[in-house]
Amino acid sequence: MASRLERHEAKYRSLKAQLDEIGFISPGSLVVRETSCGKPGCRCKGDPPQRHGPYLQWSRTRAGRTESRRLNEHEAELYREWIDDRRRLERIVAEMEQVSESASEILLRRARSERR
Repeated sequence: MASRLERHEAKYRSLKAQLDEIGFISPGSLVVRETSCGKPGCRCKGDPPQRHGPYLQWSRTRAGRTESRRLNEHEAELYREWIDDRRRLERIVAEMEQVSESASEILLRRARSERR
């Protein structure tokens, strides 16, 4: 039977291997937007308004400012993948931190007992 430390080491190696599967990453989110243009007499000003769109839009915040970009379907699919990879990376790193914390407690206990 594997020791607790060996199980933590195996789990950490598994998580580390999962990092190799992650491609490009991107922060932000994708949304579908409909807009009004402001031209007098346009359908978007009617009652009820018929807005323009739908348009795919990626946005993120950088240095306190919102950055956004209108995308075509292919670009949106790329961003979906990159955003998903970013979230997956964050989950893996959080789990690695938990495993590291548990393993470090074991290693520190061993080091203390060896000094005695």
